[in-house]
Amino acid sequence: MSKINIEFTLFSAFYSPLISTMTGGFLKEEGLDFEYTVSAPGVTAITALDNGTADVVQSTLSQGFNTLNKGGVPACVHFAQINEMDGFFLTGRDADPAFSWDKLEGAEVLVHHGGQPMTMFKYACYKGGVDINKIKIIDAGNGGEMDKAYRAGTGQYIHQQGPAPQQLEADGVGHVVTALGPTIGPCGFSSLAAKPEWLKTDEAKAFTRAYIKTRNYMNDTPAAEIARAEKPLFPNIDEAVLADCIGTYQKMGVWTRHIDITDAGYEAMLDIFEYDGMLKTRYAYDQVCAKPPIV
Repeated sequence: MSKINIEFTLFSAFYSPLISTMTGGFLKEEGLDFEYTVSAPGVTAITALDNGTADVVQSTLSQGFNTLNKGGVPACVHFAQINEMDGFFLTGRDADPAFSWDKLEGAEVLVHHGGQPMTMFKYACYKGGVDINKIKIIDAGNGGEMDKAYRAGTGQYIHQQGPAPQQLEADGVGHVVTALGPTIGPCGFSSLAAKPEWLKTDEAKAFTRAYIKTRNYMNDTPAAEIARAEKPLFPNIDEAVLADCIGTYQKMGVWTRHIDITDAGYEAMLDIFEYDGMLKTRYAYDQVCAKPPIV
């Protein structure tokens, strides 16, 4: 049985289409054994491609933008979509069915300060009609540190990926007031990346077949069943909370059936990063992306 190594830049239920290739048995069906790792905080999984410790990684198109901005040529390509929408939520201290973005003005908000999450937050504020300069933004560290700080009483709102917000809600610490995805709209938020030479291998084709099956599974299978299979990889998250999170993402439509990174999704990411002044130019699709292996 061939073996592939997978690395996640961040590990959350938002990346269930990649997680479920493993927990849903689809890699095994294609004759692939696997191991997965999670990058250290502040380190991109692209590093694992560079040093040869991973074959395929969870990443984002903006990693390609960063390399191109520095005058380099990306050594890897983004060949399949994971999420076609931002997967972060805002959680507040109180339930607020009538939440509007302008309520953030003057409030203390713990915002994820990773490169792309912050850029996306800025764009969500822009789309939501709020002046970000009027928000008291707090940098409380990485995701785990942010969660601890909020639980300890810091801030009025917190910006997190699922299932952390749903767990806060289940624990009575806060209430999810909005999701960023629908405010921002469809975009090529996160992707699978690999070296071009690996994409020519039989293992890459087998992986792609498994991933296509997984995309359909994510759309056809009840959230509770997906969560039951994934639960061993989320020891600190209640299974009901994990199911709630997965079901929310299903309803948001973040996991399309197709795996290609679309032109529209790519252009939307250029718009978002251009708004934040993070592009030297609007790079061509084929400078960052490639089509999935033909299976």
